Amino acid sequence: MSKRAPVREGLGRRSAMEKKYCTAVVLAAGKGSRMGGKTAKQYMEIGGKPLVAYALEVFEASPVIDEIILMTDVGHMEYVRTEIVEAYGLKKVSTIGAGGGERYESVWKALCTLMDREEEERESAARDRQDGYVFIHDGARPFVTGEIIERAYRAVCSYNACVVGMPVKDTIKLVNQEGMIESSPDRSMVWQAQTPQVFSVPLIVEAFARQMKADCTGITDDAMVVEAQMGVKAHMVMGSYANIKITTPEDLFMAEVLRNSVV
Repeated sequence: MSKRAPVREGLGRRSAMEKKYCTAVVLAAGKGSRMGGKTAKQYMEIGGKPLVAYALEVFEASPVIDEIILMTDVGHMEYVRTEIVEAYGLKKVSTIGAGGGERYESVWKALCTLMDREEEERESAARDRQDGYVFIHDGARPFVTGEIIERAYRAVCSYNACVVGMPVKDTIKLVNQEGMIESSPDRSMVWQAQTPQVFSVPLIVEAFARQMKADCTGITDDAMVVEAQMGVKAHMVMGSYANIKITTPEDLFMAEVLRNSVV
């Protein structure tokens, strides 16, 4: 799949001509224990549609994204194929893969899929993909937008690593193990990380290859791996306060409220 997708005018004429191949990795393998119930959070429905389908449709429609790798758990692979990918006409989904027990394991498996293509694929297509960018996104964030994807693309072209996020609204307190406040960081310097997190493929692959040989305790996002293993700091990109992650029943209620305003 070497065909380059056109880029909307908002990215500029030069960017459209030089656009690199972009792969979205959508993570939908989590069990969502904090949500409660038997249905994994990413497959719960809002407005009659599974949560993960919202994000997939945005990546499908984005002219920035050329391909989607969808990571799920083994038990949902057929459901995802028939009830989501086929049902919603998601033509860019090239792979439905089985993720791991932890988020970082699912990311690593997706990156391995990205790098290990069938031998019959044309060399130029593989080279485009492996020299491009990868957008890693939580399937439980249904309200990512095309504009966020475009902002992230522009940033990664300049910095090779970027994280979508938003400045925090509340005052943050750092506490010790006894719950006593140790310090209050300057709020203007504190951002809440969201997804997608976007990296050049060679950078993120090498970072994870090193990380998988090390202690992965405490790894909660991809930028941590890139900074720890490669010494590369990611650039923050403005996301949206609506780009929430559905983690608790309260989040699901908020998603129902947001759906009509952002979708």
